[in-house]
Amino acid sequence: MSRLPALAIGAAALAGAGWYLASGDPSEPGLTPVPAAHAQAADGSGGSDAAASSEAEVAEMTLGDPQAEVQVIEYASFTCPHCANFHDTVWPELKETYVDTGRIGFTYREVYFDRYGLWAGMLARCGGDTEKYFAIADMIYDRQRDWAQGEPAEIADNLRRIGKTAGLTDERLDACMADGAKAEAMVATFERNAEADDVTSTPSFLIDGEQYSNMSYEDFAAILDEKLGEGSDG
Repeated sequence: MSRLPALAIGAAALAGAGWYLASGDPSEPGLTPVPAAHAQAADGSGGSDAAASSEAEVAEMTLGDPQAEVQVIEYASFTCPHCANFHDTVWPELKETYVDTGRIGFTYREVYFDRYGLWAGMLARCGGDTEKYFAIADMIYDRQRDWAQGEPAEIADNLRRIGKTAGLTDERLDACMADGAKAEAMVATFERNAEADDVTSTPSFLIDGEQYSNMSYEDFAAILDEKLGEGSDG
């Protein structure tokens, strides 16, 4: 995994200086490189204690059968165009055929390239449960070209509108998006998982521990069918 400049964490307020991370630029079609960064407080005092205290709150977002023979983990960023394309063209059929039927377990893990991806992750988690998380995540990806543009305050407002459309109140949004300890824990969780799984680009997939890059539904289904011991017809 390539190392980029360390990310620095500031206030979690949406319209302020906010959270920011070192950005990565796509280096090959269909993939966006992941920055490997070490979290630290903006004032240089460090934030590991706060992150550790709330890291248990950064729940895994899992659908399907957690006890299924085949487990899939996706690493993706809400600001990654390739990830948005996957969720538009591959995810709906994958979910219907393999996840909703309980044939596999599927876990989504967030990757943060910039403050906006982190904000989007905080918004998705503001829903309060797994079902709401994935519903908001779908909206974030569907509207990526609309919300992920402009100045920070504009992007904050765009995300807030998505939250309101999803039924979140102003009070709920304010509390979620100002939770600095939670955001710091999210970054620490992302770093730990990405390093442990040697994730260097998004979207990346671990299928029973074996890593794969972005692919079509047909290729994904073929891999799953083989691991499930089923015919190529799924």
